[in-house]
Amino acid sequence: MSRPDTAETSLVETSSAQRLDKWLWYARVTKSRTLAANLIEGGKVRVNRVRTDKPSYQVRVGDVITATVHRSVRVLKVLGPGTRRGPASEACNLYEDLTPQQPGAGPVQAGGAEAQAAAVFEPSPIERPRGSGRPTKRDRRKLDRLWDSGL
Repeated sequence: MSRPDTAETSLVETSSAQRLDKWLWYARVTKSRTLAANLIEGGKVRVNRVRTDKPSYQVRVGDVITATVHRSVRVLKVLGPGTRRGPASEACNLYEDLTPQQPGAGPVQAGGAEAQAAAVFEPSPIERPRGSGRPTKRDRRKLDRLWDSGL
């Protein structure tokens, strides 16, 4: 025989709190719950500035989650628990993005447009796009000049 008071309390608990790994998956921070659990267990997630290593940690509305994903830090404030992993437009209703803006990612200044356009065509020899393969002979020469200049 099931007790109605237990069913009611479990409904209340699930509506106000949710597992951290499930919430990260619903909010589309990770591609799967397994990846979310691995991220949490790896120490890459903090809830209210406290590192947690339990995927079963219960997040509630108002909690601030800081996660390091793909070499970037995301700060998300929980606005509500998810009910399913839906489209991105539905997922963005679960959180408020508090991630600080990266330097240089702001609006383009009037005097700096030419410099920014030149940076697009001439990347720094040290900063290479990830997965772009080995450096070319031209890249090696630039690196050698940079190291010879004393930097």
